[in-house]
Amino acid sequence: MAGGIFFLVVGPSGAGKDSLMDGARLALGPTGRYVFARRTITRPHDAPGEDHEATTPEVFERRENAGQFLSTWKAHGLSYGLPIALLDELEAGRDVIANGSRAVIPDLARRVPRFVVVEVTAPAEVLEARIAGRGRESGDAVRARLARRGEPIPADVTALSVDNGSTLAEGIDRFVEAVASCHGGLHARRLPVSAGADRVVYVGAAHAGLLEAGRVEVSAEGTGRVRARVHLALQPGLLADNEIGLTAETFDELGAAEGRAVVVRAIPPPRSRELLKRKIQGEALDESQYRQVLREIVDGRYTESELTAFLVAASLSLTDQEVLALARARSGLSPVIAWDAPMVVDKHSLGGVPGNRLSPIVVPLIAAHGLLMPKTSSRAITSAAGTADVMEVAAAVDLDARQVRQCVGQARACIVWNGRLNHSVLDDAMNAITRPLGLNSARWSVASILSKKKTAGATHVVVDLPYGPRTKLATRQEALALAALFETTGHGIGLQVRALVTDGSMPIGRGIGPALEWRDVGRVLDNDSAQPADLREKALLFAANILAWDPAVGSVEAGLQTARRLLASGDARRALEKMIDAQGRRAVPASVSDVTHTVCAAVAGRVSAIDGWTIAGIARAAGAPQSKGAGIDLLCSVGDAVQVGDPLYRVHAADAAHLSVALGRRQPGFDIEPLAAARADAAAGVASDERSLLRA
Repeated sequence: MAGGIFFLVVGPSGAGKDSLMDGARLALGPTGRYVFARRTITRPHDAPGEDHEATTPEVFERRENAGQFLSTWKAHGLSYGLPIALLDELEAGRDVIANGSRAVIPDLARRVPRFVVVEVTAPAEVLEARIAGRGRESGDAVRARLARRGEPIPADVTALSVDNGSTLAEGIDRFVEAVASCHGGLHARRLPVSAGADRVVYVGAAHAGLLEAGRVEVSAEGTGRVRARVHLALQPGLLADNEIGLTAETFDELGAAEGRAVVVRAIPPPRSRELLKRKIQGEALDESQYRQVLREIVDGRYTESELTAFLVAASLSLTDQEVLALARARSGLSPVIAWDAPMVVDKHSLGGVPGNRLSPIVVPLIAAHGLLMPKTSSRAITSAAGTADVMEVAAAVDLDARQVRQCVGQARACIVWNGRLNHSVLDDAMNAITRPLGLNSARWSVASILSKKKTAGATHVVVDLPYGPRTKLATRQEALALAALFETTGHGIGLQVRALVTDGSMPIGRGIGPALEWRDVGRVLDNDSAQPADLREKALLFAANILAWDPAVGSVEAGLQTARRLLASGDARRALEKMIDAQGRRAVPASVSDVTHTVCAAVAGRVSAIDGWTIAGIARAAGAPQSKGAGIDLLCSVGDAVQVGDPLYRVHAADAAHLSVALGRRQPGFDIEPLAAARADAAAGVASDERSLLRA
């Protein structure tokens, strides 16, 4: 099996791939470890640019048919090929570095055991200046070229990022560091050792040099990657020279087969540590500085304690200018998906309101009108259901970029999980820190949300900002201030953003939990008499605000009329069915669980409040969202009068054990103000706890 690593260098026009490779050739060539591929191209040998093997289209085609190329592609009217002989270099243990195209990444990943993509990047303004400086294009032509940045690198492909936004010397240094940090010729071995939550790998004396790095990233094509601390195996013969030992938990996280060829990357120390320290000390950073810090965080160069300190500081002290700088820096971490449409719309909710399942109604309404709406959504973290969990009741949501394109091509829209598209390790780290500590990360979220929308290709975004005692925004004033920040930050990164402040003091709809919320969505789209009116009206409001951006509609009032017509006619329902088919319809949709218990009123009165946070907690205890059919069905609303024994809500549990746990949560859920009759009973000597607000 080949022992060398195949490095495919990709990047947008103006990133400077050729210049970096020329510099790396001088730095790495003398080691004898690296081979720089010479490409075959259908252009004259004396054409400007790289040293290449010139050929004619006819000869190229004959050689391609004869299997003389490892990989081929077309670009700018030319054919490009990498010679099949590069496999011999890999077999001999040498690493190959080749300038290539994103289009061939999936094919090469299948053909080469150890495959690494090196993505050369630079800020958009730097790319634009470099392309314009060539003198061949200007203005709109340059911007059009920048927009054609291709698909994101597949999540299961090992990738390194090299920032070439500064000087050429620094770019070459970063490129050489990235390539030299990777080691091939190793195979994964599962050791009968457990380190608990700590991720650890062991190397023998032959690879003791990895101890200097302290931490490594082990990756295997088509499976995954894991970052771990390096330990030295002292027992002779425990590991062969071509093996790396992984503790049981580390091996399982990697997900590779025993003996699988892996790439081991020594994680270099961060270059931006001084900037990180400055932020921890309360100083403001600019876009360029955030870009340096964020790239190295994503690259895994910082320790957990350093990352924690940085994110706590960022949650406590971000100026408006920093939020914009952070959004711009994050937008540059991955290429923007280009859609063949002048307007691409999206929607986001800051969350915190159970049952607030607008997207499965809004997205098909927009698609039925004809606008493009590729919606990426999250799964639940602390709630009973995320939008992706709800959509998964009926359709596949775990789609990659290629599948999303196909889906949107068929249905004009989709609702998919963001984990394979624009999921952020930065936000994982932030959530893990801010939630337990109760820190307010709303300003960080502005940069996070809008940068994701930008890289997903959106041009227009509407944001739902619910406020209330149990949401992320406690007051209306706080929500209004954040709405202004959303809109100005969006403008600063080239998005049109409309942020709507909404009442989040109580649940929306009736169902809380994936299948129950999907039922409510269906009732609205089917114009069912049992549809939740609050869910319907809020969904129409958000659809109207999106439709108002269409010049053919022009206003929110006209958008509301259009949305109501599309809903009443059944066009929105048909659009959702088309989306489900395009994403992949489940043979049998998840159904609501029939393991139930109904909670009833213990006193007569009027429902004055419903604690959505507590109700969602009961739904999670019942098994949601892991069990799609688990959750809470609200049987009355705020303002409803109830008598003793009237049903308040029904618990649907994954099984009897989950039902027992859910019913054991004796916490506030419904508040009921006693009516006059109840107060009369109290005067006759009813126990004081029965006179108080009912805590069902």
